[in-house]
Amino acid sequence: MSDILKIGNVELASRLIVGSGKYPDFQTTRDATIASGSKLITVAVRRVNITNPKEENLLDYFKDTDIKLLPNSAGCTTAEDAITLFRMVREATGIDLIKLEVIGDTAKTLYPDVMETLKACEVLARDGFTIMTYTNDDPIMAKRLEDAGSAAVMPLAAPIGSGLGVQNKYNVLFIKEALKVPVIVDAGIGCASDASIAMEIGADGVLTNTAIAGARNPILMAEAMKNAVIAGRQSFLAGRIAKKPFATASSPTEGLVEFSKK
Repeated sequence: MSDILKIGNVELASRLIVGSGKYPDFQTTRDATIASGSKLITVAVRRVNITNPKEENLLDYFKDTDIKLLPNSAGCTTAEDAITLFRMVREATGIDLIKLEVIGDTAKTLYPDVMETLKACEVLARDGFTIMTYTNDDPIMAKRLEDAGSAAVMPLAAPIGSGLGVQNKYNVLFIKEALKVPVIVDAGIGCASDASIAMEIGADGVLTNTAIAGARNPILMAEAMKNAVIAGRQSFLAGRIAKKPFATASSPTEGLVEFSKK
């Protein structure tokens, strides 16, 4: 099934996006990413080298693949920090597809500072970046980020790295109904069924990192995530049956064969 995810002018053959953090080395990062089938891997450029060619560089591990790197602003706590970071990254790499995240609570929840995120989005959109924006699961803020120039909005399913799964299905559904740009469920995915649930709700894609990198077998979990996203998407497109309070026979009740009581 050809089912392209389009973000701005970028077309992706997979609706699963993966992260590059928490792996023991770049080779494992590469192997798990390839196993996932993902065509986009997000990179915290304040923590992972993609700009200095004199040191081990993640770009070298993907240069012979069709997998794109998605720089993110993890570690930034103000709009100014994020704007400066992405301008430097574009100058060094030429990459202008970015994941914008500005964290407000760095001590416990890692929840985003949505006001600083909105400020950064407005500036970066004017700069011509294609912005995928991480936010909380608030439909009102999601719509404001779309209006500010986000090419995709990425509401959290649960706190980053928590593995709690999709905690508020209705908020994700409300965001999907309100927006015209793709909605990518981000943060909190813990296992393959979480990814499938997100897709069955109607999300356009899923981003996960810790669930793969922290698994006992990252390669196998990456494959499971690939299959889960595909299955969830197919289930959404097929259309689930309505929920009912009572049983419904799966075969006709008319014209039943009568058995003799002899």
